[in-house]
Amino acid sequence: MKSISAVNLAQIQELESIVDAAGVSCWQDAGAFWQEKLKSAIAPDTDIDCIVFPDTQEKLAAVVACASRNPGGILICGNGSKINWGGLVKLDTPHPARELSEPPLFSSVGAIVAVSTGRLNRLIEHAVGDLTVTAEAGMKFADLQQILAASGQFLAIDPAYPQHATLGGIVAAADAGSLRHRYRGVRDLLLGISFVRSDGKIASSGGRVVKNVAGYDLMKLFAGSYGTLGVISQVTFRVYPLPVASATVVLIGETDALAKATQILLSSALTPTAVDLLSPDLVAKLGLGKGKGLIVRFQSIAASVKAQSTRLLEVGEKLGLPANICDENDEHLLWQTLPETIWNSAQNSAIICKIGVRPSESVKLIDELPIQDALIHAGSGLGVLRFETATAETLLQVRRSCEAKGGFLTVLAAPIALKQELDVWGYTGSAIALMQRIKQQFDPENILNPHRFVGGI
Repeated sequence: MKSISAVNLAQIQELESIVDAAGVSCWQDAGAFWQEKLKSAIAPDTDIDCIVFPDTQEKLAAVVACASRNPGGILICGNGSKINWGGLVKLDTPHPARELSEPPLFSSVGAIVAVSTGRLNRLIEHAVGDLTVTAEAGMKFADLQQILAASGQFLAIDPAYPQHATLGGIVAAADAGSLRHRYRGVRDLLLGISFVRSDGKIASSGGRVVKNVAGYDLMKLFAGSYGTLGVISQVTFRVYPLPVASATVVLIGETDALAKATQILLSSALTPTAVDLLSPDLVAKLGLGKGKGLIVRFQSIAASVKAQSTRLLEVGEKLGLPANICDENDEHLLWQTLPETIWNSAQNSAIICKIGVRPSESVKLIDELPIQDALIHAGSGLGVLRFETATAETLLQVRRSCEAKGGFLTVLAAPIALKQELDVWGYTGSAIALMQRIKQQFDPENILNPHRFVGGI
């Protein structure tokens, strides 16, 4: 990274005039936390001039407009919890020539300006009776859940790093978690969105009510776009009443019996909120026993939870699968420990991949591949694989196995050197041309998180 002498301090003052001096940090002043986070997201030969922290939507728009005059790029983040997911942000070499209406913002051409939405963290509106909530994109997921819980409601998402993840980051990464079995994905819960375009203009789509047809359905484009189409500034979600009762049934056993139990469950009239398959190593780490696991969560009124849990226990007994029901305290600990075991890494060295296969192939995938920790949502076939160490060839082998089962493998988090050895997305389908045209419409100069997404978008 560059020293302070390479930064045009006079131009930095332009950003300070928008967000004040406390809202701009030159790279060398950013602190160890942000330096480590940002380094994990960019290619080694890419420089970051500064980090900007606007605290209103209008200031965010002004910052983006200001930064877009620099023939470099903008790295968008919230609190940085998932900033290292996907491709490494880098600039085109040479950067596409463009006519600038004003002089470049920075004297060092070809550098990145990092923009964090973490200070856009206010609640805009909670319509309790309508079951909707609108908040700024930088609000932490855990903070929103606390606000909703006071009214007996919750946002039906269980993302990675819930204490730190921001709402905008969750939407950008389409990070739904196990609850997607009952409540579907992030894009299905999103009712409205406001965002800042690459030219600094504010735009919006959708609204603040459940039945809304205003505008184009841009929410579905932005969910999972990894910040490459615009900077999300506000979001409106559909929320749900907190369940009265909850219980989790754990079945442990071998492939054939678990596959049969999963098939029976998914084709039955039972209504679980989560149905997850676990690899043997993950089962052992959670202290659930030995063998592959199926954990199924029921949430409803007490009588329904008890009846459904009992029915699944009977299925497990008939198939010879050891089974038990987690009581309230054990269940809370299980669903807290499970994502922490998958996502957290003390040295940030773990390799974490998102995968998808045909749901019917989920148990076989766990049985066949050299996976240490695997969690697959049985209803959708989507899941997470975690390796403490792996080579590029190992990941490509797993990718080929997923593709043979009608799916995919995306490398989310991995050491930079490993990401440089392979295409982290691995998608070569016919939709790339369409995605590139969409990117051209939203970000014609390719300045928003360049090269982070599929096909170098």
